[in-house]
Amino acid sequence: MGAPGTQRFRRLGELAFPGFAVGTLAGVVAGGLTALAGQPAGWAMVSAVALALPLGLVGGLYSLLMTAGKVRPGTFAPAALLWLVGFPLARLFQEAAARYAILGEPGVPADVLGFLAFQAIVSAGFAIGFLWMHERIAPQWLAKVATRNPDAALAYDRYAAHSRLLYSAKQARREAKAKARANRR
Repeated sequence: MGAPGTQRFRRLGELAFPGFAVGTLAGVVAGGLTALAGQPAGWAMVSAVALALPLGLVGGLYSLLMTAGKVRPGTFAPAALLWLVGFPLARLFQEAAARYAILGEPGVPADVLGFLAFQAIVSAGFAIGFLWMHERIAPQWLAKVATRNPDAALAYDRYAAHSRLLYSAKQARREAKAKARANRR
């Protein structure tokens, strides 16, 4: 048992972990792609870390919002709105860090607004992938830590209730289709 402040920080970290992990993984993959594109290993490493860190932080924020009940599990619009802001800022941070690693001084692209607008467009695709990965990791992770983290238990219960609701709706649609088919015969 640690100090109450330490326990609270650990519990928040556990709640933020799924989104942080997904965001960080995406940044590391992007760095790996930089290396595959033939860039020097040092540049690829800077690119990976400079993208993984902010993507992980924004992803962790998404998980915290979801576990706090501010975002409903599995809904696209909140994730898209968060990444509409977060993804361009993360890419801008990565660009500044890469310029610092390559040129020795930080900088931003010449057309910053155009750069941010393009990244905002790309963020919708990123949000889809992030949400898909998050929805696969978060419930299992929350179930795992729920025994020692009461906030994770509440968030897991919210996931379970959401899943039951989706299952019930799907069953009702199936039964309605079957009934309609039977009436046509």
